[in-house]
Amino acid sequence: MSVDVSVSVSTSADEAYAWLTEPARLRQWQLIAGRTDLRVGGEFRWLVAPTHTAVGTVTAAEPGRRLALAWGWEGDKEVPPGSSTVDVTIEPAADGVTVRLVHQGLSDEQAKGHHEGWQHFLQRLRAVTTTGDAGPDEFSALSEPEPLAAAEASLAVCLRVLRTLGADHGSAQTPCKEFTVDDLLGHLMGSLDGLTSAAGGSFEAVDGTPEERVADGGLRAIEAWRARGLDGDVRLAGIDLPAELAAGILSIEFLVHAWDFAAAAGVDVTADDKLSAYVLELSRKIIAPELRDGVTFAAEVRVGPDAGTLERLIAFTGRAA
Repeated sequence: MSVDVSVSVSTSADEAYAWLTEPARLRQWQLIAGRTDLRVGGEFRWLVAPTHTAVGTVTAAEPGRRLALAWGWEGDKEVPPGSSTVDVTIEPAADGVTVRLVHQGLSDEQAKGHHEGWQHFLQRLRAVTTTGDAGPDEFSALSEPEPLAAAEASLAVCLRVLRTLGADHGSAQTPCKEFTVDDLLGHLMGSLDGLTSAAGGSFEAVDGTPEERVADGGLRAIEAWRARGLDGDVRLAGIDLPAELAAGILSIEFLVHAWDFAAAAGVDVTADDKLSAYVLELSRKIIAPELRDGVTFAAEVRVGPDAGTLERLIAFTGRAA
């Protein structure tokens, strides 16, 4: 069985191809984060949604015309990497181009689920090319209450905030009195370095906008933890910790600092209650009383009975929402 879906977008063929292939553009409508070696035989790794990472190889890359991929899902026995093909073509239309996507090599049941997913994303492609903003993606919400799914959902929130900030707020003061936006970004990248190393991965920071740097670093960190798993202990900052507890720090870093970045620039941050509640639960396990030294964490801030879940999380970390 195959999935065959199309969408009309009001862009040139070259512009449409850029939306289909450039990581910074893909993050605006399809991916949480991803890497692509855009040449025939090159590999791609796309974190599409929490617990759903597409991996495979590029089989055709024709600018302005066609992108084809050998496609599958990491850790999925039904649609493993390389078991199906995705072929995207770009054809001229009256008011722009038609983007057609054909996904082959699926069972009836698999085709049904993938049809829904591809329709969802192509409509987001139309939205982003029409208005410049496809909005928060419901597919990026927390799918299951476990540390790495929460890290992926929290990364999506953080990247959306950083995308809104751009690169013009580096000197703005954050709610952390010692940190400007640039300082906090450096702190976050250092944390990702340490957490990646604790999981046995290698970390190499890239240059670029704040969003580009955190997208790459966050993907590397989560990739390392997915490869390692959550069993046993790890050593982090000179301390032995249960791996599951250490992995939970990723969600706190992404979601709480997303709020910090947003507060510094006066922009909104959107996180669903399920994610905020789970990260608050993780925080209660990780933020021990001895860490509330006024430097690592301040004392918990009291909130009223009507406070939202994200506000309660922020208050627990010692910030006044």
